[in-house]
Amino acid sequence: MSIELKLSRNNRVYRPSEPLQGKIIVKSPSSISHYGIRINVNGSVNLQVRGGSAGVIESFYGVVKPISIVNKNFEIKPSGKIASGTTEIPFSLNLRKPGEENLERFYETFHGADINIQYLLTVDLSRGYLYKSLSATTEFIVQSDKGDLPERPISPEMVIFYITQDTQRHPLLPELKSGGFRVTGRVATQCSLSDAISGELTVEASAVPICSIDIHLLRVESILLGERIITETSLIQTTQIADGDISRNMTLPIYVILPRLLACPTILAGPFSIEFKVTIVISFQSEMSKFHSKSDPRTPRLWLAMETLPLELVRTK
Repeated sequence: MSIELKLSRNNRVYRPSEPLQGKIIVKSPSSISHYGIRINVNGSVNLQVRGGSAGVIESFYGVVKPISIVNKNFEIKPSGKIASGTTEIPFSLNLRKPGEENLERFYETFHGADINIQYLLTVDLSRGYLYKSLSATTEFIVQSDKGDLPERPISPEMVIFYITQDTQRHPLLPELKSGGFRVTGRVATQCSLSDAISGELTVEASAVPICSIDIHLLRVESILLGERIITETSLIQTTQIADGDISRNMTLPIYVILPRLLACPTILAGPFSIEFKVTIVISFQSEMSKFHSKSDPRTPRLWLAMETLPLELVRTK
């Protein structure tokens, strides 16, 4: 005997004003009586402060009280019987009724290191005190309503950058410091989630051969805890745009596809915020790098040069 939730869309992506549709599938070897079939829709922002980013007192509490976005119950079927075999029960739910005042702020689904914005659908088939209830839970993905979205920008907001030995705040290899290098380019610092981060980069000069050029996408999660703001920066993904010592004065394209669930529109809320950054990392050829192959790529090293820029992500029509 089992129960299953199947949503109408394979990608499970819905907007708050759209009906949440699907079917409940009950499989039973014999007919069963029940006291009702209900569905609960729950959306919340779960905040967690880890010991590495907080003090002793803050890490003692660990998990901050979740922020509720939506919590609604729907009766799908009143008390009755379900025949043996496989039974499919369709449902259609409204997260936000048409014409209803938008009291809830439906943040987009996001899975981060310290902040999780999650929407769950739970079905419960009650069978009374003598029998165990049947239940199943599935996650659905929420995207912003089209009516709440800005018009698509004509072009991404591009920022010009340059990376030299003088722009680095950490120690460099002696040959890099004396011989010098210069990398210039431009990259989008405001980008639609449906587009890729775009730009271009040119290595104008370098006294030391280049090993690799990578683009790091970082998330910056901040949580308000008492009178303090706890901030954690973590790496989402790395995209290599050059391998080996590339030709000088050759323009390289920057094209980074954003991950679906690990990125969301930039959020600046009261109790928390989710922001993003993009880092251009130049790795120079060095024997020392072979001994630190598993080190954190965000950590400044003698053979690395980097430039970090803020990145605003938006959802457009």
